[in-house]
Amino acid sequence: MLDLTYETPKPKVIAGAKHDWELVIGMEVHAQVSSNAKLFSGASTKFGAEPNSNVSFVDAAMPGMLPVINEYCVEQAVRTGLGLKAEINLWSAFDRKNYFYPDLPQGYQISQLYHPIVGEGEILVDMGPGVARLVRIERIHLEQDAGKSVHDMDPNMSFVDFNRTGVALMEIVSRPDIRGPEEAAAYVTKLRQILRYLGTCDGNMQNGNLRADVNVSICRPGAYEKYQETQDFSHLGTRCEIKNMNSMRFIQAAIEVEARRQIAIVEAGGSVVQETRLYDPDKNETRSMRSKEEAHDYRYFPDPDLLPLEIEQAWVDDIKASLPELPDEKKARFVGDFGLSEYDASVLTAEVANAAYFEAVVTEAGDGKLAANWVINELFGRLKKEDHDITDSPVSPAQLAGIIKLIKAGDISGKIAKDLFEIVYTEGGDPAEIVDARGMKQVTDTGAIEAAVDEVIAANPAQVEKAQQNPKLAGWFVGQVMKATGGKANPAAVNALVLQKLGL
Repeated sequence: MLDLTYETPKPKVIAGAKHDWELVIGMEVHAQVSSNAKLFSGASTKFGAEPNSNVSFVDAAMPGMLPVINEYCVEQAVRTGLGLKAEINLWSAFDRKNYFYPDLPQGYQISQLYHPIVGEGEILVDMGPGVARLVRIERIHLEQDAGKSVHDMDPNMSFVDFNRTGVALMEIVSRPDIRGPEEAAAYVTKLRQILRYLGTCDGNMQNGNLRADVNVSICRPGAYEKYQETQDFSHLGTRCEIKNMNSMRFIQAAIEVEARRQIAIVEAGGSVVQETRLYDPDKNETRSMRSKEEAHDYRYFPDPDLLPLEIEQAWVDDIKASLPELPDEKKARFVGDFGLSEYDASVLTAEVANAAYFEAVVTEAGDGKLAANWVINELFGRLKKEDHDITDSPVSPAQLAGIIKLIKAGDISGKIAKDLFEIVYTEGGDPAEIVDARGMKQVTDTGAIEAAVDEVIAANPAQVEKAQQNPKLAGWFVGQVMKATGGKANPAAVNALVLQKLGL
């Protein structure tokens, strides 16, 4: 395991106010379940379909249509709970959350208020090399998504697209353990990473498949510690919820501006009103959306069309046995097995596909640190520059491993390797065959290298005298020899001969 320091969260202290204030943040993340069908119908969940083309009679709330639970969605929720080290409830139940909105054809949302399928869990949030913070998960419940109202197609009317109606969501609710904007973004980043490793949500925030509601409150120093001791929320300030955040950058900005808004109200003698707010990134402000509803406002009651959900422990155990290696474990293995730094291991395990690519390279090339250096610096750097990800890489793991093996064998120098990488990246081909065909193999014949060194020294007597007075200038000769040999001479051999010939 990694040698981590589990810090007590250091609160974000807001500067520029009359008094010191700390932030307390809780998150409700809505993650769309990766499933081909919806939670209670067989309609497709494919993104980008024609409006109202992925709608069954159940989704449209036609009279007499009854919901039927999608077992795979339940399995995905259990898998998520296990990945977050959470308690799995073998007995859970669905409730109706009653409210009216044009994109909610039933007039209610099927959710799990009283008996969620997943109980308490935890996430270790990476806050820097060797430092992680524990954020507790309160619960995960399954619920169906609403549709989408479209207001920009006609100046006089709105339209409704029911394609998302009934899509399965996991609402992942944290405790108010997050203490600053950066930590909030890091929490969502880590949660997204785990979900993608598990395969239970693709984490695509642009498509709305992962979005966060952020609860923000302020308190004076020491109040949070009293809450921790007593679990009494009265020690914390009144919270406001910022809805539907789908960007890490916007999450941080919204928390910061909302905290300052609340501080300004309290320091002016006012009181913060509990409400739901929206963040406007263009104006960098939050604005009121509606007063914050409580559970009783929705008139929750058990859904009469759905029996309680009972699952067997053996089924849960089978799901647990099939879990993939998760990010923290994979990162620890990369550090232990391949001798990587924690930072490099974090970069390589940030995405499932990145980690798989690196493992394929290192399995064939055999040198963990060298493989990590080439994957991170050369390949990832080039892909990022071109706004691509690893799935778009024109260089296969076998090709990159081939370049690394040529370096290890001494057949090519580091400079030639970069030239070779460029050829493989743009033209393709087998690295070893390219080296042979284009005469790129490194010169290791000491006789040929010595002749080149003698020629450079003989042609530059003034520089020889300077180098003998200041040995640091010997590097100039090494560069000239490498230039004369087209970068093919073995750099170590060139350096040794230069020093010998100069008498250094």
